[in-house]
Order: sequence, then structure tokens, then C-alpha cells
Amino acid sequence: MTSFMKTIAFLTSSSIRRVAVPRHFSTSTGVPQFETLAITVPKKHVFHVELNRPKKLNTFNKAMWRELNECFSSLSNNSECRVVVLSGQGKHFTGGIEINSLVEMAAEAEDLPDVARKARYHYNFIKYAQDGITALEDCVKPVLTVVHNACIGAGVDLVTACDIRYCSQDAWFQVKEVDVGLAADVGTLQRLPKVIGNTSIARELCYTGRKFDAREASEIGFVSKVFPDKDTALSHALQVAEDVASKSPVAVQTTKQSLVYSQSRPNSDGLEHIRLLNSVMNQGEDLPKAAVAQATKSPPPDYENL
Repeated sequence: MTSFMKTIAFLTSSSIRRVAVPRHFSTSTGVPQFETLAITVPKKHVFHVELNRPKKLNTFNKAMWRELNECFSSLSNNSECRVVVLSGQGKHFTGGIEINSLVEMAAEAEDLPDVARKARYHYNFIKYAQDGITALEDCVKPVLTVVHNACIGAGVDLVTACDIRYCSQDAWFQVKEVDVGLAADVGTLQRLPKVIGNTSIARELCYTGRKFDAREASEIGFVSKVFPDKDTALSHALQVAEDVASKSPVAVQTTKQSLVYSQSRPNSDGLEHIRLLNSVMNQGEDLPKAAVAQATKSPPPDYENL
């Protein structure tokens, strides 16, 4: 009974968090609009989110942390959206956190009267940034990312929270935080070892802060595939996204929820979680629709939005 209640609490609390986040929608298209992110709908039910600070190398400022949270929370609740593709505009995917943001934060904390209040300020800012990254993982829609050129620091945090990673041959990655005197604190240390399945390599990359290129990223399982250039990688990602978007949104979204829930829990908890989800979701119309299509070798049926 205790495990059951924890599972229900997990599901309901996630929903409450998503509903509580403010949304910014274009009145003409229903697509969220932001300052640091550009969003388009290149294919049916596929939303393309681009980091949109190319003149600043797509570095993370306070607005971007907030808008990532708002964007992916809103897309999680947007029934027209079934898959998200994430990329970056301009020369680089992202140069990581904007140094000016760190300097401003340090200055604001320094003005506080004692160490306890300074610590609370730092704690709240780190949580604010963490929420921006975790929103990709909490989003019930699969998130596919395409990385080109530099993906530094916070960029690694960002892509480790995605479901599928692709990159171009010129891509390179760096867990940069140790070089600026801090431990990575918005997701890399928690997600990178699970993503690549090798704690030795993950710790080496995090302790040394060395760069690793697209070839090595593929060899260690950090990316699914390497492409000659960004356009080719993005075209492939959109094709995969279109394929996923054609499938039952009930099946796809339930699959992501179960994968995310199970990744840090014992198998028995994960199995109970999917039992609870499917005992409800399997009663919908998607299962019989898909079964008939498979049995008759018909094209994928049209599914209602979820």
C-alpha cells in the first residue's frame, strides 16, 4: 500500500507542477513564444525548440533557465505536441552558462548579511537552474536533441536530460564546471553515468573537464549516431520524430513515464508503476486501433491527441 501511494503521489505531483507553470502562447498558432527559445512545428505533432541566443553562443542566462522550464512544461501539456526536437541556432549548440550570470549571482549573494543567507540564496538559484533542465525529463513527450559544434558545461546537463541524442561530426562536449571552480550541479553528475553506463569514463570526464569529440561520444554511447553536418543530423532527427509522432500517444507517453520512473528505482517498483499506468491506459481506444492495424497490415491509424 505504501508503494502504491508513493506512485500515485509521484504522478499527481508531476501533474500539479506542470499545471502551475505559466504558459506563453501565440494566439494565432498555439505555439509557445519565448525570448531565448525559438519554437516551430516543422511536421505534424513535432515541435522544434531551438536555443535562440546565437550572438551569445546560446549561453544560459537567467531567462533561459526559466524559459526552458516554462517551455517544456507547456509542451508536456500541449495535446498537439507529441515529440520535441531540440537544437541550437548559430555557430554552436551552446557555450554553457553565461559568465556574467555567475558574476551577478555571486555579487548578489555577497551583499547578504551572513553565511546562512548566502547559502540559501545559492541553494535557491541552483534549484531554479535544475528545474530548467529537469523539465525536459519531466516532459511526457520524447525529446530528441541534435548537437553541433560546442556543447559545454550546462549544455551537457541539458542533453543528458533528453531521450535521444544525435550530433554532427564537428560536435564536441565538455563537462567544464571543474575548470571554473565548482562541481556540476544541474544534472550531469546524476545523469551522465546512467546515460553512458560507465562510471569510470563518466568520472574521468567530470574530474578532468577534458573535451571529447563526436567520435568518442558515439563510442561511449553518449550519442546514438554521428552525422556529417548539422542539417543532416536535424533531418534525421525530424524523420525519427515524425515516426514516433505517428504512433499511439498513449503508448509513447506511458513508455517515457515508465522509463524515467524506473531508471533510478528497483525493478519491482518500476514493474508496479507500469502495472498501475497500463491498468488505466490500456482501457483507451489506442490499443484496439493499433492491434487492428497490425493484424490487417494497415498504415498506422489516426490517434486522438492526448
